[in-house]
Amino acid sequence: MEFQVDEDVKKMIAEHDCDFRICTACYGPALVTTAVKPPKESDIKVPVGNHTIFVSRYQAPYVSRITMDMVYSEDEIDSCPAFYTRRRY
Repeated sequence: MEFQVDEDVKKMIAEHDCDFRICTACYGPALVTTAVKPPKESDIKVPVGNHTIFVSRYQAPYVSRITMDMVYSEDEIDSCPAFYTRRRY
């Protein structure tokens, strides 16, 4: 399985200097740091420079291109139950 990673996504990953994951969330596939949603053994690993994008096996069949519109804002992360481990109560 191959994934095309947009240049602006590669740049963002380099600037954040961390790994990311594509997972299922409220508004569709979400590209978030692994601090928000840790990788799973079943994820597909996509190397990007010195980092990795982990793609959920559930999203992989539907994703061929990784784009900036998959990036979730802080408000979207905080309002989506898919990220319950990050919620602040």
